[in-house]
Formats: sequence, C-alpha cells, structure tokens
Amino acid sequence: MMHSLDYSLMLVTDRPLCLGRDLLDVVEQALQAGVTAVQLREKQLPTREFVCLSRELKKRLQPRSIPLFINDRLDVALAVGADGLHVGQEDMLVADVRALAGLELAVGLSVNSIQDVMEANTLAVDYLGAGPVFPTATKEDAKEALGIEGLQALIKSSRHPVVAIGSINQGNVAQVIKAGAQGVAVVSAICAAESPLESTAQLVRAIRNARKQRTA
Repeated sequence: MMHSLDYSLMLVTDRPLCLGRDLLDVVEQALQAGVTAVQLREKQLPTREFVCLSRELKKRLQPRSIPLFINDRLDVALAVGADGLHVGQEDMLVADVRALAGLELAVGLSVNSIQDVMEANTLAVDYLGAGPVFPTATKEDAKEALGIEGLQALIKSSRHPVVAIGSINQGNVAQVIKAGAQGVAVVSAICAAESPLESTAQLVRAIRNARKQRTA
C-alpha cells in the first residue's frame, strides 16, 4: 500500500439519492459524524460542473484531512488535486493511471471475483473495492452479489486492503467488518438516509464495535 489512508467508512456520493437535498449538505453531515473518506461519483455531470463540484467538496474535506477520491475520471482528479481515483474493471487501466499520474494519487480498483483479485495483486493499487456484497440497486451494471463468504474469499486472496461495497447499512456492516474488510463504502445508507448525520454516526459505532469483537 503506497498511501496510508483510513478506509473505515467511505461515502460514495449519489446526488439523485439525496432526497432533493444539496449534496454538499449531505456530505457535511457525514463528515461531522465521522466519515473517513469521500468518493465523488458523477456519471452524468458535464466535465466543467464535475470539476467545480469537486473543488467545492475538496474545500470541505481538506481542513479535516479527509481524502477526496474521484470516481473514474482521472482528468478531474488531476485538475482538482484530488487525493485518489477509483476505477472499475471497464475504466482506464491502473498501469495507464500510474503512467499519467505517477504515485501521487491513491488508486482504488473495483473487483468482483478471485480472478479480478489475482490480477490486482500484480498492480500498483492502494485498495480494492469488493462488491457488491449484497444485491444493490444503486449501480445499474452491478455484478452478482458476493455474499459474506464470497467477500471473505476475496479478502483472503488479496494482498491489498479490501473495502466492501454493495447495500451495506447499519444492519449488516458488522458482519462485513468481521469478515475481514478494512472498511466499507456506502451510498444509500448515508445519501438516502432521513438524517445523514445520525445514519453515519450509527455506521461509525457499528464499525468500531465490530473491530473490537474481531480482535477480542
């Protein structure tokens, strides 16, 4: 791992899920309650707006030393001086990301199978986003759910920290952490929550307690 970052609870943004609220307000609540990283995911936003939103978000994160990850768009990540980039199996190759960005960016890679993990073991990535753990509706092209046993198998095969994603919420986050995940990435459990502040706080508590039980 090239960058020492806290992946305990990563918020992956989704503006349509924010119940009409401003995304920055939702993120602000999550930050107050203990989110440790934010990944800005914008599939539809024009590039210039994406860059502007990224800069606004970075202004909120930087004073708190919370890393900003950009989903998929290396150009946006470089333009705004983001801390990291997250890419999927269909996005730019990690080798190409490194050729263009060097080692400045922390890089996360989505994986869904043992084969994906084995390939990732040869790559200069900082963490793997493994999922979906549970069936998810927030990603149109989501693969088949791994389940807890599938997640454990990927974690055991990986030389990189694994961040689990896919319908993770307060009710199931403990079993994901106990399975060995370094952290979790959540979308709707925060973005669509009635109170993003309280929802994030519950997730933080559940993760902390699960870690204690894992090491007990």
